Amino acid sequence: MALAGKGNEELKNQLMHNQNAIQKAPTVKSLLALPEYKNRFTDILKDKAPQFISSIINVSRGMDAEPKSIIMAAAVAATLDLPIDKNLGYAWIVPFKEKGVSVAQFQMGYKGYVQLALRTGQYKGIGAVPVYAGEVKYYDELLGIFEYEPRDDVKPDEKPIGYVAKFALLNGFEKALYWTKERVEKHAKKYSQTYKRGYGRWVEDFDSMALKTVIKTLLSKWGILSVEMQKAQVADGGVIKNEDVTNPDSVEYPDNSDAIEVEYTTEVESSGDKPEFLQGE
Repeated sequence: MALAGKGNEELKNQLMHNQNAIQKAPTVKSLLALPEYKNRFTDILKDKAPQFISSIINVSRGMDAEPKSIIMAAAVAATLDLPIDKNLGYAWIVPFKEKGVSVAQFQMGYKGYVQLALRTGQYKGIGAVPVYAGEVKYYDELLGIFEYEPRDDVKPDEKPIGYVAKFALLNGFEKALYWTKERVEKHAKKYSQTYKRGYGRWVEDFDSMALKTVIKTLLSKWGILSVEMQKAQVADGGVIKNEDVTNPDSVEYPDNSDAIEVEYTTEVESSGDKPEFLQGE
């Protein structure tokens, strides 16, 4: 009986130890309550910081990803002044897990690329749409000329046969890029491990990812690449270690490889060991 009592006591102590460890582990909400994190978002967003911080907490609920990686992805969205509500389609924070490591990726939406392009003040118009059977009338990929007639009888369950992005500058320059669905799928299989494994954004919302891909490709080749646009393209699909993504060591792309090399601690840093996000505070 004494031995049994001793065993129960040891088990109780172990459970209490585990519970205390869980309670001490930082969460997105607890980290964002720290002055250094709150102040950094205030520096970036000014009076919009409280609302953005609330959106980070809401997006992170139930997300299986290391808290700091979520905050770092959100920090990039903040510097680009893009909302992270996935329903809006501007930018997303997406969990990614490989070999037991759960982190968050920053991903641009096609609406985010449109927004950044319009901010330059040099675009007369820009957009991307899915294309359905019978709508394509002419396409010259070399010259970037695309002509089509939208159908008004597209059925709710009808699948697109392709995706087109197009822009026109105020100086008269125009360019379009059309990819068939097969070409987009080939791209996704080549660059997304999660798509090949049957999960992730490509599986959950193929059309949005396809539209993002064609407009990103079009802008990278022919668009006006503002500093914001360049930052967005570098950060897109990456795990962010430092909001200054111009540094090659600041972004890692786990979904584009078979393994990831991300080192995050599970304890709150001491004041002398701040994450790069907070350097200069």
